[in-house]
Amino acid sequence: MGPVSVHNEWDPLEEVIVGSVEGARIPAPDLSMHAVGHPHLSSADQIPSGPFPDEVIERTAAELDELERTLTGMGVRVRRPDARDKKAVIATPDWQSDGFYDYCPRDVLLAIGDTIIEAPMVHRSRLLEPFAYKSILVEYLRGGARWISAPKPRLLDDMYDADAPEGRRLRDHEPAFDAANVLRFGTDILYLVSDSGNALGARWLQAALGDRYTVHACEGLYPGIHVDSAITPLRPGLLLLNPVQVSEKRLPAFLRDWDRVWAPPMADLPLADHHLPCSEWVGMNSLVVAPGKVILDDRQHELIRVLEQHGVEVVRQRLTHARTLSGAFHCTTLDVRRTGTLQTYR
Repeated sequence: MGPVSVHNEWDPLEEVIVGSVEGARIPAPDLSMHAVGHPHLSSADQIPSGPFPDEVIERTAAELDELERTLTGMGVRVRRPDARDKKAVIATPDWQSDGFYDYCPRDVLLAIGDTIIEAPMVHRSRLLEPFAYKSILVEYLRGGARWISAPKPRLLDDMYDADAPEGRRLRDHEPAFDAANVLRFGTDILYLVSDSGNALGARWLQAALGDRYTVHACEGLYPGIHVDSAITPLRPGLLLLNPVQVSEKRLPAFLRDWDRVWAPPMADLPLADHHLPCSEWVGMNSLVVAPGKVILDDRQHELIRVLEQHGVEVVRQRLTHARTLSGAFHCTTLDVRRTGTLQTYR
């Protein structure tokens, strides 16, 4: 097994990247942030920017360190991103921005089989975010992994329409998607077509992966941002689904025979400020570390009870400011190696 080897969301975890919150900030407002993250505001100028509060950074840094200790105690090798200046200006011939954070490696990189892919992200401020993982990626390449980058998108103004209905705010002019729009089910790859991933991105991903995989471009399943607070495969044949966000009739055919656990209402989590109006459903965002074993927020008592009724073991952890930072345990990790082989689960 090479340094990158992962075929699904549930095989026993061996190596993972855990994000970092140091220097996290909201970038200068632009059209990409307005259309994808803040369409409820009348203009991009109304988006607040600047560093997250010190208390948010300090507490989250300690909790990510605790998550690292928990995973290490399970025998999982944990990697962390390199430090970088998030305030530095990012410029292309068409626009300029500054940086965001390295809190969510799940958004940036996609590991499938022995390949790790830099995603063509939809926010301008995140165009160069893969630099935080460059030393790890070089190490993986030297160890035999396949490392590719999707074409860097230009992200011109005409890519975005903040006034369009949800799910149609990212246009299809060039491939663009966050890696968190993707879930792995062996040879079947679920790709969420939404405001954070367009249909052309799914077409590029299918071409990059080749005939060994089938990329299912799911339209109308959930129109918002990312898929990992809407669907969690807990083990082969069992899904955790968000009853508000997921349209069951639009589940891809390969999942329609799977058993379903419908998530109960989430416990309300604190929102330190309104920089990122993240849904309370981030509470179901969890990392599966082995079939039927998940790391989940310890405040979600009702969800934990429901999962345990279905034979799922819950490892309780906490990310106090998951809503403020727009990410919990699946978002803040990237599994790059799991035991197991490529299979078809339909």
